Amino acid sequence: MPTHKILVGSYTDSIYTLEFDPAPSGTPTLKLLSQVNVGHHPSWIDAHPSDRSLIFTGLEQEDGQIVVVKYDKDGKGQKVEEATCSSGGASPCTLIVAEHEVIVGNYDGGTLATVPISTSPPYTRPAELWKLALPFEAGKPGRDLSRQEASHPHQTVFNPLNTTEKELLVPDLGSDKVWQLTESSDGHWAIRGFISAETGGGPRHVAIHGTYHHRGAVSHEVDTNDKGNTLYILLELTSELAVYKFHSGRQPLTHLTTLSTLKESPTPSQMKAAEILIPKPNRSFPTAYIYISNREDPHPEGDIIAIFSLERGEEHPELVTEERTGLRHVRGMVFGGEDDKWLVVGGVGSGGKGGGIKIYERSEGGRRLRQIAELDNAVGKELNATAFLWL
Repeated sequence: MPTHKILVGSYTDSIYTLEFDPAPSGTPTLKLLSQVNVGHHPSWIDAHPSDRSLIFTGLEQEDGQIVVVKYDKDGKGQKVEEATCSSGGASPCTLIVAEHEVIVGNYDGGTLATVPISTSPPYTRPAELWKLALPFEAGKPGRDLSRQEASHPHQTVFNPLNTTEKELLVPDLGSDKVWQLTESSDGHWAIRGFISAETGGGPRHVAIHGTYHHRGAVSHEVDTNDKGNTLYILLELTSELAVYKFHSGRQPLTHLTTLSTLKESPTPSQMKAAEILIPKPNRSFPTAYIYISNREDPHPEGDIIAIFSLERGEEHPELVTEERTGLRHVRGMVFGGEDDKWLVVGGVGSGGKGGGIKIYERSEGGRRLRQIAELDNAVGKELNATAFLWL
């Protein structure tokens, strides 16, 4: 069985390359191969859909920047200096790479921005940067004023359920909304509506059953037309999972239910939900599950990954398993490998404590996770991993 290269976005100044050896006849291993210095906090990474050797990241700093890194077959990267350009705002914490543009959400800037790109040098066209300030209604009662004093876009993701027009979903932690944008006649994005979340919830990420934005090797899918009709919104500030039903056309979504992402609700606590993943059902894992990371658990065994079953239907998620990770501040995790068999998980530490990177294998049909490999702790705790990408 071949080894796998995994890129790591971080709260350092580098993007790292790991090598995971599944070693089916021995002990799986995870080791650091190389790193490339790109600048302050490259916290999110994405590959060009037509050339996965081209990696884009945003630098979470006041003068936000987009950086391009070119990788060789061995997973060694080189920053493309001439491609670096403005992100159109401060602290870009999310981006998605489409064929001809990179779409960036600037967390502290409260803006959405696009830059035209190509697969040929210099890869970006910064003179054509376009940006949109997201609306914000100040003074709304019930908000967490320490986190919701302005618009804070936290994810950019396409909505594959909209088959009539290209639609972008942007969870906005500051405004308690998920913005719905479509392309206008001039080719730029325009707000056409929004999905309201509960006040003070802080939408961070969204996921849709059957349409996992894949960041690893191609899965063997059971049914590529089974896209579901349910949107799951992860509410960071209240550690909750909100469930909404899509309807045809431009009808408003229906809110179905809101559930805690933990068996015991964190009250009061600094615990916050972080990531939500729903790998597509496939031949090895035919039952759909939702995987959610929860940060800053004071338990001595670390943060929890909560696993929700969809056996009762996609509109009725049920929390069935909580897996302790031994890590702190688990915000980044991504499935990869054949049939999304493995899950790479990272923690962000402080003072040399709590960080680390581990590989889990799905078991019991996806209902459980079993740790099979871990990056040497002395190395892993320094990486402060925030995002992953399987090459």
